[in-house]
Amino acid sequence: MKRRIKMSQEAVVNKRIQVTGNRSKLRTMVQIAMLSAVSAVLMMFEFPIPFLAPPFIKMDFSEIPVLVGTFAMGPLAGVVIELLKNILHFVTYGTTTGGIGELSNFFIGCAFAVPAGIFYRKRKTRKNAVLGMATGTLLMVIMGCLSNAFVMFPLYSVVMGIPMDSFIAMGTAIHPAIDNMVTFVVLCMVPFNLVKGIIISMITLLLYKRLKVVLKGE
Repeated sequence: MKRRIKMSQEAVVNKRIQVTGNRSKLRTMVQIAMLSAVSAVLMMFEFPIPFLAPPFIKMDFSEIPVLVGTFAMGPLAGVVIELLKNILHFVTYGTTTGGIGELSNFFIGCAFAVPAGIFYRKRKTRKNAVLGMATGTLLMVIMGCLSNAFVMFPLYSVVMGIPMDSFIAMGTAIHPAIDNMVTFVVLCMVPFNLVKGIIISMITLLLYKRLKVVLKGE
């Protein structure tokens, strides 16, 4: 009799654990969907920074929900949010770059968010969040240079039929020292992504503690 009661109690406990786990998974999925949607909307409100880069290179705040989700749910969740953000933007609002801009945004965004999430997951302190975002900013700058110089700009040139010299000419209009793609990415892409990373990091630090209460249910 006692054994049956014990087995019954264990079954109840296991059932509760299963229900709790299912609720947690559902909550995570809902939060990822919500943050992806917000991020896709924010991606619409893009604007150039004329003194840093040509007008076709634009700044937006769509990485903020990605970082918030990364801190709250881990690096993998950040990658999923980044992916869904670009898919939603592509499907809902269309593209002016043949999908190349969205592809670039995904890889550069992941280079920013994943290191930040890894640092923060090890020790969830403000210091680690700052170190993670600083590392992410550095990797975003490197990824931005390499991907744009050797993949994105050449691909965009082929798909859209725009000569590479046209990109360089737009860069030269801002920085006279630009005369090839290497100087373009060094003098335009490096400062642009650096400024973007710093601004996004500062805003995320201000918002995360407030949003953490909602996301974590604390």
